[in-house]
Amino acid sequence: MEIDGGEPMNAYVDLVRELKSLRKGRGVLAGRIAERVGPTLRATCGVTEADAPGAIRRKVADRLTELAGQLPADLRLATLAAFAIDDEARLPLYQDRVYWAAVRMDRDPRTVRRRVDEAISHLAELAADVPRDRPDGRTGGWRTTELHAVLTLDRPHPEVIERHRVLADRDGLGELVLTPPLPLDRPDLDVRVLYGGTLVRRTTPTLVLPTPVLGGHSHDFAIRFRPPTADATRSYLVYVPRHPVDLLDLRVRFDGTTAQPRVWALHGAYPHDGVDPTHGHRHPVDQAGEIHLRFRDLTPGLAYGVRWEAPG
Repeated sequence: MEIDGGEPMNAYVDLVRELKSLRKGRGVLAGRIAERVGPTLRATCGVTEADAPGAIRRKVADRLTELAGQLPADLRLATLAAFAIDDEARLPLYQDRVYWAAVRMDRDPRTVRRRVDEAISHLAELAADVPRDRPDGRTGGWRTTELHAVLTLDRPHPEVIERHRVLADRDGLGELVLTPPLPLDRPDLDVRVLYGGTLVRRTTPTLVLPTPVLGGHSHDFAIRFRPPTADATRSYLVYVPRHPVDLLDLRVRFDGTTAQPRVWALHGAYPHDGVDPTHGHRHPVDQAGEIHLRFRDLTPGLAYGVRWEAPG
């Protein structure tokens, strides 16, 4: 992988150095995080100069979690502890997190430190091995071939149910970072796995797969998202994928007891355009109070979905 014109070996060496620097102190929770994330790690995680601190933390944590999902269980745990990604390992000092991992792994702290160094080396190799923008459009070890989503607004507690089919790009895919649709990306979101894995709470929800998936093989899972309040869905539902998506099949069921809203479909908009009334194409609501949209070949970073307004 060439990052900012550098050679692959230079990228590997730089990543190792920057990761060892980031693990100090509070890890991804460190203050002034923009200064703690070096240029090579920024390129690896897709961090831009316009990103706010919260976005930087999320991107770095998600990318490290994604890469760690391809490592053996002990190195994966060492990674999530070292960088304070695991909720239970959000301790202020690196040495405290090492001790926490040592207890979990039933090893002495010195062994855990070696595991962390080994994990960092593997993370840098994995990141330097596959460009984030590959000719075939694959990125991060997996892609979504099908995402079927249903938003129900005709009940006291709205919810989104998603059925996913993902395809592994390489052997050993063990974890998937979940990306709730906007505006449901909030810490108090109720997330439930219906089938296909185990939910782990970290900086962002992560699905641990039952068994590692081989490259070229698919895995199915289903998730239910339920916001804490009925008005949390506001007036839009937008997907901004981090990985390529071949098909998004989206259905919305509105409250059939009231006049139907005006609806706009959003296809490949910039995320901030998702609530802009000047964007989108009008879409009819059927007699059942439902809409059905299909989006193909979604581009990571762009917004796809629907927004609506009460009639008036």
